[in-house]
Amino acid sequence: MTDAVPRQAHGDPVIGMADVSVTLGGRAIIESLSLKVDAGEFVCLVGPSGSGKTTILRLVAGLILPASGQVTYRQSPVTAPSSDIAFVFQDYTKALLPWRTAAQNVALALEARKYPRHARAQFIEQLLHKVGLADHATKYPAEMSGGMQQRLQIARCLAQEPSVMLMDEPFGALDAMTRQSLQDEVLSIVASTGTSVLFVTHDLEEAIYLGDRVIGLLADPGRLGMEIAVELPRPRDQLTTREQPEFLRLRRQLFDFIQDAERGRQH
Repeated sequence: MTDAVPRQAHGDPVIGMADVSVTLGGRAIIESLSLKVDAGEFVCLVGPSGSGKTTILRLVAGLILPASGQVTYRQSPVTAPSSDIAFVFQDYTKALLPWRTAAQNVALALEARKYPRHARAQFIEQLLHKVGLADHATKYPAEMSGGMQQRLQIARCLAQEPSVMLMDEPFGALDAMTRQSLQDEVLSIVASTGTSVLFVTHDLEEAIYLGDRVIGLLADPGRLGMEIAVELPRPRDQLTTREQPEFLRLRRQLFDFIQDAERGRQH
């Protein structure tokens, strides 16, 4: 079960997308998409391939700009990357610096922030403890399991002290038990920090388990297809939450949506 830490109350939108369209190589990737993420909210994005899930994260991160419409962070246009918005990638092997230890990888974010040098060691120790790596500070990524490497990437992102975390299928390459463990760790961290999360996944059960809301996207081009509120009680539990009738109802609703979206692409 995730830690019973009160979640931050939702307030004004932290992230906003208003009538956003993206065209790459003459092809429409996203068309007239509007969505928002509130303070402390966990929003999951699902949809078939070609629905623009990763493109949405890249827009919010300021890595690409829309062809039309506007992306905002705290009501200001997003035009470039910001330390307030952290990106957790699926491929943790490429996200980490192999010649740096776990502690040194986390330190990278502190160096970029010009965090006071005398206070770095204690801050790094606290972060590694928070993600269950307190005893592995001197290990290099190659000496760590996939789950440990992904924990390390999350710790480095947390070192930015971001208001928003963008997560692109971060657990997709992990085994089931490690995946569930990291799901609970992320929920606990988000609850304790009030961080807003925009989370991409192909796993419908993961989306329901983690999210306050799930946004379903249609493909070719990517656009809003459905939006559901997940009103399952928190803290959530890997066994009892997934057994609740409401969880099963939402899973069926999302499954039907994805199936219909896939069929729609074939016509």
